[in-house]
Amino acid sequence: MAQREIKLSLVYRDMWQSSGKYQPRKDQLERIAPVLVEMGCFARVETNGGAFEQVNLLYGENPNKAVRAFTKPLNAAGIQTHMLDRGLNGLRMFPVPADVRRLMYKVKKAQGVDITRIFDGLNDPRNVIPSIHYAKEAGMIPQATLCITHSPVHTVEYYADLADQFIAAGAPEICLKDMAGIGRPRFLGRLVKAIKTKHPEVIIEYHGHSGPGFSVASMLEVCDNGADVIDVAMEPLSWGKIHPDVITIREMLIDAGYKVADINMDAYMKARALTQEFIDDFLGYFINPSNMLTSSLLVGCGLPGGMMGSMMADLKGVHAGINMHLRKKGEPELSVDDLLVRLFDEVAYVWPRLGYPPLVTPFSQYVKNVALMNVYNLTIGKGRWEAIDNNTWGMILGKSGRLPGKLDQEIIDLAKEKGFEFTTEDPQLNYPDALDKFRAEMKENGWELGEDDEELFEFAMHEAQYRDYKSGAAKERFQAELDKAKTDALVKKGYSAEDAQKIKRQGTEPIEAPASGQIIWEVDPEDYSTAPALGTFIKTGEPLCYIQTAAGYFEPVLSNFTGRLAEVAAQGANIRKGEALAYVRPAEKEELFVESEPERLRRVEQLEEVRHVIRARRAKK
Repeated sequence: MAQREIKLSLVYRDMWQSSGKYQPRKDQLERIAPVLVEMGCFARVETNGGAFEQVNLLYGENPNKAVRAFTKPLNAAGIQTHMLDRGLNGLRMFPVPADVRRLMYKVKKAQGVDITRIFDGLNDPRNVIPSIHYAKEAGMIPQATLCITHSPVHTVEYYADLADQFIAAGAPEICLKDMAGIGRPRFLGRLVKAIKTKHPEVIIEYHGHSGPGFSVASMLEVCDNGADVIDVAMEPLSWGKIHPDVITIREMLIDAGYKVADINMDAYMKARALTQEFIDDFLGYFINPSNMLTSSLLVGCGLPGGMMGSMMADLKGVHAGINMHLRKKGEPELSVDDLLVRLFDEVAYVWPRLGYPPLVTPFSQYVKNVALMNVYNLTIGKGRWEAIDNNTWGMILGKSGRLPGKLDQEIIDLAKEKGFEFTTEDPQLNYPDALDKFRAEMKENGWELGEDDEELFEFAMHEAQYRDYKSGAAKERFQAELDKAKTDALVKKGYSAEDAQKIKRQGTEPIEAPASGQIIWEVDPEDYSTAPALGTFIKTGEPLCYIQTAAGYFEPVLSNFTGRLAEVAAQGANIRKGEALAYVRPAEKEELFVESEPERLRRVEQLEEVRHVIRARRAKK
């Protein structure tokens, strides 16, 4: 009998999101994609979705260009690309108008994304089924998702019924999203078998985080019961709170008798080295070390592993306040570990009373926040439930969807006491269409709608972040954040701030100002107020920026190095002749190349265009 094949999917986006704050830049994604193809073992690669695009905007990069760049070589190689979307919430943490949701699938299909993994944090079909229809309408493959958790109400029958509804609505694939990794292996196996027995043609993909340690057993169990695709990670971002490594999972499945694609280990090592390079470049400054560790404590609380970093930061924030109160009362202080155990116990208390919402974004944050404030208030002598924010009340009242379990009477009474009203209406009805409003504002601002309306979509989906991206505030803020993170890391090792600056500049070369005046960077005319991103690749002889002198003329600055920008002065900063306006880390030999004369002339023309735009805008003022 022929071996049954199990396909592997690399969750490259989620590897980063589960370990830290930021995602790789466009240029980094362009470098890793061909190597992932070369590895030869992946039938699918997760390229975007969820927080991916919001994060791009936060450090001043256009996410649409990043998605197109990442998917292109994967598409050409026949590897299916997939994204994660939050149903009613689209790519953000709160609900999205229906017309913006519909546009999202058209944009993502045009950008080269094949499959969309649609999930709802409450498993409410009303929030998932419209997205199944929108995705099919746009030509994407809708993969409907079951958010897996472990509670008395989340039974095999509960999930199998959800799968029936999603398949009846047109979903050809089902994903078991075990976001905290707390799905028990045998339970997951029974669930897969229940779905496959009734719907043998439906593709089932399993996504399980490593957090509490069940994931390897879970992967074998779901495969033994009919799963088709398994999500995996790769070093140096595997295990811990992230996902199991592709090498281990592949060997396990081969030993179990399955057919699994070979790994080109030379390419694996290249991809591993590149990913480590990205960590060393800047992403590692925002990775919490605790996210690289497995923790059995997650079995009890059921919180997603990726939340541990933010949760510990929150815990430290209340730790000082609690101990100050205890000192005043003459009582013994608590350690962070004491508080952590109290927090996990409080999550276990709060979660069922809030109706057992699956602990996934954004509802895991809501439950954690309520529990944290309960711990704080109880420790200082106050009562529970005194600090529930508006978003959490929205979940409680039914504005986000239907809760899987029953609310505790105590919570119902508290809502009535506050004069709140519960609702059972479709959550989408609370969010009217909005694209016309955003389209009109973009026209007024002179902003392009973008290829396939992708910029319109980005503005409508991430309004605040997009404004900061367009103004340049996001890039400036990120560069300041990164500089502080680098300095803090060195100071923590015992260096002075001055020594830290010197160490950061080791291996770099300065580009000096040829004249005194104000720095005007070479940038897109629409984004003229920002400096280029750190890591931007520049070439020797390339026009880099201008110095506007006191006399009003523009002195061009040409790069005298080929490499990547490691540090830049702020846009509009005043500088003296001979001072460094940027530091460049010279390129390795394989990155060096010669620019043709037509390319050089085009760059000069672009810089001249920027100069004229700046002059015209200043003349208007």
